[in-house]
Amino acid sequence: MAPKIKDVAKIAGVSVTTVSRVLNGEKYVKDDLKARVKQAIAELGYTPSHIARSLVRKKTNLIGVIVPDLTSSFYSTILSSIEETASLSGYNLLVCNIIEDIEKEYKYLNVFNEMRVDGIIIMHEKLNEEIRDFLNKLDIPIIFSSVKPMDQKFVSVIIDDYAAAYDATTYLIELGHTRIGFIGGDMRDVTSGQNRYIGYRDALTKANINIVEAYIKFGDYKIQSGYQLAKELLASEPCPTAIFAVSDDMAVGAMNGIHDLGFNVPDDISVIGFDGSQLTELVRPQLSSMEQPIQDMGKVTVESLLDMIAGDAQAAAGDLILKHKLVERKSCKTYGAKEE
Repeated sequence: MAPKIKDVAKIAGVSVTTVSRVLNGEKYVKDDLKARVKQAIAELGYTPSHIARSLVRKKTNLIGVIVPDLTSSFYSTILSSIEETASLSGYNLLVCNIIEDIEKEYKYLNVFNEMRVDGIIIMHEKLNEEIRDFLNKLDIPIIFSSVKPMDQKFVSVIIDDYAAAYDATTYLIELGHTRIGFIGGDMRDVTSGQNRYIGYRDALTKANINIVEAYIKFGDYKIQSGYQLAKELLASEPCPTAIFAVSDDMAVGAMNGIHDLGFNVPDDISVIGFDGSQLTELVRPQLSSMEQPIQDMGKVTVESLLDMIAGDAQAAAGDLILKHKLVERKSCKTYGAKEE
């Protein structure tokens, strides 16, 4: 039979309360008592029950995280920042990769509730009524990261996706491009789908550039999607001289598709992505991108959630909107300009 806390107390010659204080790292325990408890733990091979300790403290130090797709360079990067920040504060993560599956999301939210997590981070906005009702009934602090679902009371840590897409398109216009292809995301997503699409259209309209429906394609944020859609765009006559893709993954796929059709980036076609993920510097030419502050977004998400867990009412007062910025690399150039 596995040793229990009372066995440790007996061997050490102290109370169960003293053993508990040592296990919880409390300061006000004499050094000689700490040494006796630790010696008894070593002799018995005692392992404290995380669940039992959590019940006593009414705190699990667990954060549940819903990720839509871990194969995305954006989500893998922001999750790394979330984990690092949580770990520094003594929290562990329960990460659930739902792969855009609503039923799986509902299942994992129930698991989080059963595991009594201290808080929940959601990076997914396609919520059905069942999930909306469930979230509203949970007595657990919840924060959305990188997305802003419609008609929800919860705080989101986001950028202004509309403005970022508008700025990315305007950048291409300022380079002299008027035939600008668009590779968008899932239009069921308000944040990365609808807002970025509207930003693209409004930038063209503001510049008095006709919107050509043949230049607009929608994908799933992944590399293969960008590859296929870029080929479709280049089949247009005349084809675009620039492409704006709403994820770096799709932009990289588009660059590959352009190359396979015998064109050159950026001499023939300029490409700009969105996110500022690590991919931007790994590909050749390096990818210009409208950068989200991914590391800061993960850090701010965790810090805000921990404030909510601590009962700080101000932390839940409103959305936190971080700054986006254009990072110019080698994948875009002035239309008609020749290499020296």
